[in-house]
Amino acid sequence: MHVTLNRPERLNALHAPAHVELEAIFDQFEADPALRAAIITGAGRAFCAGNDLKWQAEGKSLARPPTGFAGLTLRHDRRKPIIAAVNGVAVGGGCELVLAVDLAIASGEARLGLPEVLRGLAPMAGVHLLPRRVGMKAAMAMLLTGRPVSAEAALAMGVVNEVVPALALTETALNWAQAIVAGSPQAVAACMAMVRRGLRHADVEAAMRAPDPALEALRASADFVEGPRAFAEKRPPRWA
Repeated sequence: MHVTLNRPERLNALHAPAHVELEAIFDQFEADPALRAAIITGAGRAFCAGNDLKWQAEGKSLARPPTGFAGLTLRHDRRKPIIAAVNGVAVGGGCELVLAVDLAIASGEARLGLPEVLRGLAPMAGVHLLPRRVGMKAAMAMLLTGRPVSAEAALAMGVVNEVVPALALTETALNWAQAIVAGSPQAVAACMAMVRRGLRHADVEAAMRAPDPALEALRASADFVEGPRAFAEKRPPRWA
């Protein structure tokens, strides 16, 4: 699934109706078995400039769905991977969106940041997501100053997976999606769930010893049989 944030006149800043629309889109994505991965990007020169502050200043509704900013930042039970193709500025909620998805590819022109403190605000998802991605000191440097970082700096910090020329952004994101789709959908879902569960444990041994429903579901699936069988028979697997 390809999703484009399409409010270029506001640098793809999102207002309440956009959050509701995106929640419905990603509900559809999760429910449709024919869809295995999603790519989200922005129209024009920005990826997403975060919350629509003009909309907020006009006193209009700031309501968001239970799934959070863009219908994603609080969606903690996803079974399918989402890739951000960061084509330009990604600040505030736009940066939180990049932090919340599974993979991110950025163009060399992209800039990422959490400038909320400069507006008397706090990034509700960013204060939790950023330290888990980059460590405390690097997170505090971004959170407390509001300064953006370049695409290359985001790559070095582990916020994005790859930096490519702007013209190669869509193709590169699609290549990552195709690589994911080659794997077992059950195994991909299990990996996502197991990572989330494991991060709830401070101790690695405790995480590895804890019962894991996602792993049990994978072992009970047809994919768990098909993968080794296809390998033994030297043929491509036929996933359920």
